[in-house]
Amino acid sequence: EHDEAFSRIVTASRKMRTLFQYAEAVSDSGEPVLISGETGTGKELFAAAVHELSSRKGPFVTLNVAGLDDALFSDTLFGHKKGAFSGAESARDGLVAQAAGGTLFLDEIGDLKPASQVKLLRLLQEQEYHPLGSDIAKISDVRVVCATNRDLHARMTKGKFRPDLYFRLSVHQIEIPPLRERREDIPVLLAHFAAEAG
Repeated sequence: EHDEAFSRIVTASRKMRTLFQYAEAVSDSGEPVLISGETGTGKELFAAAVHELSSRKGPFVTLNVAGLDDALFSDTLFGHKKGAFSGAESARDGLVAQAAGGTLFLDEIGDLKPASQVKLLRLLQEQEYHPLGSDIAKISDVRVVCATNRDLHARMTKGKFRPDLYFRLSVHQIEIPPLRERREDIPVLLAHFAAEAG
């Protein structure tokens, strides 16, 4: 019903149109969405569309969690109070506070470190968090959307991804097919890129 939300995704594929309909249907639920697919399939574009279609008035805030150690993940997400650690000369809000009323998009969630997985799970379960150095809980008002190009089932089997976090994140799932599975999009994309270059 709202094609404009998907206008940045160039496609003529029925598979993709079906995914558009599903994304539209779950956009207002408030529950997490897990978007999977190979690199370059448009996972962040889908996440942005889910946010745009939702009734949430806050911003769409993104974070690539690949390579973040637990301390940096915690500080980036939850912020800190003044004096929480050496160099913390003033308080700083984290992305959870910055995305209040909106959507927090966590990319490459399959690379999240084990200790950080526990903290994200707690945020999803309790809808509250503690800035570093603070013993006063803050209430979270964000909708979490995640993306990965990894096989999370395989990572769970190897003990690298928590099953309880996976089940929290995957209430709604969108798996984007690679271009080789929707070859009808090749001429459409060629025409699009040729028009952009011309």
